[in-house]
Amino acid sequence: MKLIVGLGNPGRQYEGTRHNIGFEVIERLAGRLGIPLDQFKHKGIFGIGHYKGEKVMLLMPLTYMNLSGESIRAAMDFYKIDTEDVLVIYDDLDLPAGKIRLRQKGSPGGHNGIKSTIAHLGTADFNRIRIGISRPPAGMAVPDYVLGRFRKEEEPLMAEAVEKSAAACEAWFEKPFLQVMNEYNQ
Repeated sequence: MKLIVGLGNPGRQYEGTRHNIGFEVIERLAGRLGIPLDQFKHKGIFGIGHYKGEKVMLLMPLTYMNLSGESIRAAMDFYKIDTEDVLVIYDDLDLPAGKIRLRQKGSPGGHNGIKSTIAHLGTADFNRIRIGISRPPAGMAVPDYVLGRFRKEEEPLMAEAVEKSAAACEAWFEKPFLQVMNEYNQ
């Protein structure tokens, strides 16, 4: 079973914000794969289905970003999912808006959702898709920026990033993550 997790914050006030781009990918992927996100457990909302002969769980933790690892760990423990079968999707300040970067491991880079995930998984070695949201303008606090909405000119870039990220997730069902990484990091 593969577990694909999009990080974000629950609640209408956070919909469409930079920090919720992981949720957007999960929602897009759910639509593409025909997996309804209609179950509540493991401190999150999720759906389980099959794609290309593989069982998949799509998860959006409802713990708020800083505690995301609690939900991921709970789902992994319940379904006996190995770390190599986990893919976490999240926003990244260090990448230009709309750029995606796939990795098999790495540091949290200041991202509290990834810090929590590493703490609860006990390792930094898990698959991830980082989606660039750029840095805040001079004088703007990072929390205000990540909880803000995309500028009009960023919206097409982000829509494309969501599509590419969903496509990369689908490719992972047929190819090793390293191969998907090499294809999508170009």
